[in-house]
Amino acid sequence: MIADRKTDCRISPGDHVLVVGLGKSGLSAVKFLLQIGARVSVSEGGRLDRLGRETRRWLDGERVFVEEGGHSSELFCSVDHILLSPGVPADLPALVDARKHGVAIFGEMALAGQFMKTPMVAVTGTNGKSTVVMLLGELFRAAGKKVFVGGNIGTPLTDYLAGPQDDEIAVLEVSSFQLDGVEAFAPKVGVLLNISPDHLDRYDSFADYADSKFGLFSGQGKDDAAVLNGDDPEIMNRIGQHPVERLFLFGKDIAGHDGAKVNGNKIEVVGFGEIERYDLSATALAGSPNSENGAAAILAARLMGCSGEDIRKGLDSFTPLAHRLTLVAELEGVRYYDDSKATNVGAVYSALQGISGQVVLIAGGRDKGGDYGLLAEMIRRKVTKLLLIGEAKEKMAKAFAGMTEIEKLDTLQDAVARAQQSAMPGDAVLLSPACASFDMFSSYVHRGEVFQEAVKRLMPLQSSGVAGATEEARQACIL
Repeated sequence: MIADRKTDCRISPGDHVLVVGLGKSGLSAVKFLLQIGARVSVSEGGRLDRLGRETRRWLDGERVFVEEGGHSSELFCSVDHILLSPGVPADLPALVDARKHGVAIFGEMALAGQFMKTPMVAVTGTNGKSTVVMLLGELFRAAGKKVFVGGNIGTPLTDYLAGPQDDEIAVLEVSSFQLDGVEAFAPKVGVLLNISPDHLDRYDSFADYADSKFGLFSGQGKDDAAVLNGDDPEIMNRIGQHPVERLFLFGKDIAGHDGAKVNGNKIEVVGFGEIERYDLSATALAGSPNSENGAAAILAARLMGCSGEDIRKGLDSFTPLAHRLTLVAELEGVRYYDDSKATNVGAVYSALQGISGQVVLIAGGRDKGGDYGLLAEMIRRKVTKLLLIGEAKEKMAKAFAGMTEIEKLDTLQDAVARAQQSAMPGDAVLLSPACASFDMFSSYVHRGEVFQEAVKRLMPLQSSGVAGATEEARQACIL
């Protein structure tokens, strides 16, 4: 586990807090902690030259001690609290030593219990979090509400905590890492989209990972609501272990509960008076898995007081996010999709399921401990060629041996060029890595941008964007 489930994460002025990792969220946390009167130190595994002189001068001016190029047990064991950035490895020896010394370890979401004043809708799950969070922001804006959207996506939570907190609703994307160590996190509505094997390089077992996801509801009270996926077997098996007062389900089977029943692109909502019906056919959410994402967002919006009319307006105006099964181009009858956000096995399965026709799949990156065997059926049925890159390519080639033609390449650009040679008219070329990006890229966004640029280099001079793409391709679902 990246942090202990039950720990004292209340911070008082004068407490010494160590921020581990100085990326975007880490730097935001430093600023917030200084604002509330904490004494702050920083431990960063890399070098801080990338921050620039102005940031370094600011840290020096605020008397923030900075340890860079490694993590020392001496520093970790000398503080009152440790606040971890989401990407920090769970097995740092210094963290192990700090736990033995009783140091409280947690992520930024733990701060919400003490400092958040705005009612929260929090969304977690292995796949679909960003889509649902951004959709909820659109639904609340359509209802005329002032809304903050952030957390694991976009603006760090501590940026919002440091401000006036004058929004009516805060919509937060929450990762499992951010839930670890959280005891008093109490969203007004908590949404759990799905649980499939992911981050098993960071957790002792799949059960530990699933427990972390259910931490979303651990601080809720009798007036708070939980929105859960009724079609997810792992979630349904655990409902009895994690009882909630107000339970709403979404999916094809909601087992007689209040919630949102999904039938293709039709959503039927019960539990708010008369049965409500929503049609996603003409929206960007048409098709699975986004019909399910839409159902979850509709439920959360209704629970926060939005009317059906406002929700329909928001559904119609929603624009898909980048790097989630985004059509980049159609060239010589071949569609090229950027699904760089698919960093786990479950997301790749959904992507392959959502694309019609045969697929040349580009995958690989930094392995996250997922079970590639879960993709076996889809690989055999839909993938005519598998092009592998990155640190995990040898492991993935072994896992998929005999299921399809496999080729290992050195760069993403090489894979795109090989995909063009391999794909036939009517096929799709899909970047859907099933792995993290950090072996070769700074983020999944960077990876997606490199893919899109490589595809654009294939285009004839008269072609650009998605010119000539089929209507089916334009309406492709997102994750």
